Amino acid sequence: MSTNVATTDTDEVKQELSEVIANLGKGPRDPDAMRKAAERMDRMREATFRRVGLLDVAVPFIRELRDQ
Repeated sequence: MSTNVATTDTDEVKQELSEVIANLGKGPRDPDAMRKAAERMDRMREATFRRVGLLDVAVPFIRELRDQ
């Protein structure tokens, strides 16, 4: 099975991460930034589902660990 990994501009990712970290301790969260992040996560989830289908791995592993 081959895995296609989308490449991202690491400078862009680093900049975004730096902004998030800088804003963590500044009080209330930015609703617009939260909405944009949620939309981006939804698009990534849908793209992953279209590419590989349902990833049902966590629940079986948790059940297996619980039964030990």
